[in-house]
Amino acid sequence: MSRNFELLNQMGKAVVLQPEPEARPVPPVADPSSFLPGLELDGIARDEITKLVHRTFLLAGADGPRRVVFTSTESGNGGTWVCAHAGEMLASQVGRSVCIVDCNLRYPSMHKEFMVKNHHGLADALLGEGPIRQYATQLRPNLWLVSCGGSCDSALGLLTSDRMRRRVAELSAEFDYVLFDVAPLNASNHGVILGHLADGVVIVLKAHASRRDSTRETIQGLQASKVKVLGAVLNQRTFPIPEKIYNRL
Repeated sequence: MSRNFELLNQMGKAVVLQPEPEARPVPPVADPSSFLPGLELDGIARDEITKLVHRTFLLAGADGPRRVVFTSTESGNGGTWVCAHAGEMLASQVGRSVCIVDCNLRYPSMHKEFMVKNHHGLADALLGEGPIRQYATQLRPNLWLVSCGGSCDSALGLLTSDRMRRRVAELSAEFDYVLFDVAPLNASNHGVILGHLADGVVIVLKAHASRRDSTRETIQGLQASKVKVLGAVLNQRTFPIPEKIYNRL
């Protein structure tokens, strides 16, 4: 177990299970056959994503976070991959409406994870009018994606505007859960700004790459900015034992 993982593991707090609030109704689906196959996720990776979803969203019951920012300490940590799989896993666990939003307008890639077109999304919603749901692509009966959209350069500055604040409020009203995929913290301050609009932030680290000191500074910086750190994911972690034995532990 890496030192980064030990450091972040100490940040956990005891929680109490509580009843879930009434879910928002999921709109009827006209053509379920149009949905794409689920993302591939096997073995240990599935176990770890399941634990992440349970600890982040479900363990606290009614008081659990509903709007969560996924970001990383630096590029290449796999933040988009983690956010995509967490969103799909959450949708399969709760049966409530889940929406993933690609807020990394400079280097968007969430649409590639789900293999959908990226011509109408967040950037267009920030520049245009109309309800937020018309900018969302339905991936599963209760899972939606708001991709970055086709006007990223023009909308980049709007991520920190009142327009974005209103769109976040609209997303919160439309969907039970909203996951925001945000640019790495060493590349922009969007994680901090959007963290204030969300219930908290999940940080994605890369095993054998993310440094302990920089990770500590990142967490302290978020906390100093009054952004709640919900936890962290150590991506691409290796295990010293065979997977078959790990699955029996």
